[in-house]
Amino acid sequence: MYTAVYTAYVSKSIRVKEDTHAALAALKSEDESFDELLSRLLREHQETVESGAGLWADTDAADGAREARKRMKEDIGAR
Repeated sequence: MYTAVYTAYVSKSIRVKEDTHAALAALKSEDESFDELLSRLLREHQETVESGAGLWADTDAADGAREARKRMKEDIGAR
């Protein structure tokens, strides 16, 4: 028995500035659609974010960052 899998595509237009379009076109490979390019960039971005998750585990870096932020907020409020 075979099961057919259909991917629904919704046609949407997004407005981008000409220089943004040119930058995206430069990143796109010759055989890649803009949809494929954007999907790839999103996937790569997600992988980058996920690879950084947990880097501060078992350190006091998070506490140090919170304390630094607290001091900056206090300094701004003091003026």
